[in-house]
Amino acid sequence: MMKQKFVSFDWVIKYMLRDKTNYVIVDGFLSELLKQPIQIQEILESESNKSTRDDKYNRVDALVKNQHGELILIELQYKTEYDFFHRILYGTSKLITEYLKEGEAYTQIKKVISVSIVYFDLGEGDDYLYHGTTNFRGLHRNDHLQLTKAQKHLYHCQTPADIYPEYYLIKIEKFADKVNDTLDEWVYFFKNETILDSFSAQGLKEAKDKLNVLKLPDEERQVYQRYSENRHYQKSMEESEHWEVFFQGEEAGYQRAVQILEKAEAEKRAALEKAEKTEITTKLQTAKKMLQAKIEIAIIMQVTGLDKASIEKLQK
Repeated sequence: MMKQKFVSFDWVIKYMLRDKTNYVIVDGFLSELLKQPIQIQEILESESNKSTRDDKYNRVDALVKNQHGELILIELQYKTEYDFFHRILYGTSKLITEYLKEGEAYTQIKKVISVSIVYFDLGEGDDYLYHGTTNFRGLHRNDHLQLTKAQKHLYHCQTPADIYPEYYLIKIEKFADKVNDTLDEWVYFFKNETILDSFSAQGLKEAKDKLNVLKLPDEERQVYQRYSENRHYQKSMEESEHWEVFFQGEEAGYQRAVQILEKAEAEKRAALEKAEKTEITTKLQTAKKMLQAKIEIAIIMQVTGLDKASIEKLQK
């Protein structure tokens, strides 16, 4: 099976941002991901897709609007970022407020779809493709809250989840290069920067024609090669830094955390034991006073919770 080297997907995004008359490549990817025909109507400018920020944080963002008026944020992230979940939440929340004009009804809030392609191990999970939505489940009857017919007509939605942001996470490092469907063909491209001749996913044919490194103009090919070398160098440096930090600091930090937890547990057990002893002492003192007042043992047992044998010992 023949392999052919193509430019990476972050370069695809940059290419798309330069060529605002042809979105067919990213149209194809989004159609395969969302399992519905997607047509990008326009590229939207926002703080997140400025090229200077892309360079600084080693990521590529593209904010687009599709034919349904939905906002789709595409982001690639190479560098490990521990607050990534918080950042994508912030990104979708910011878009919701940015695109609701002052005085508009809440029904005009734009649907936001966040697509994150990450090259580090985000969270814990064995899959390489995750989809997150917002649903309301009944805590007693375990049913799912639905929209009324009037709300469906007013909101142009079928479920509450259609209103809230959706999140797609593609964890490239978890992909085992086993292609089962056309979306996997895109993920294979993301990971290997290679398109097999047998691939038939939407947009990949156009990617072959437009994004072949060998077919780039000389100047642009040189720019891409420098960009690619720099990216690989940054990745290598980040991995080296990660392991250095792990061996020199993370292990010590882990041991320190274990010590702190063990100390806290010991203190908690000691406090509980002390509280139990204090409670028992108080009950015995109360029972002794009640005995001195000639109160029946059955009543003392009810008041103090002590057993009959413990109370009778106080009489000796």
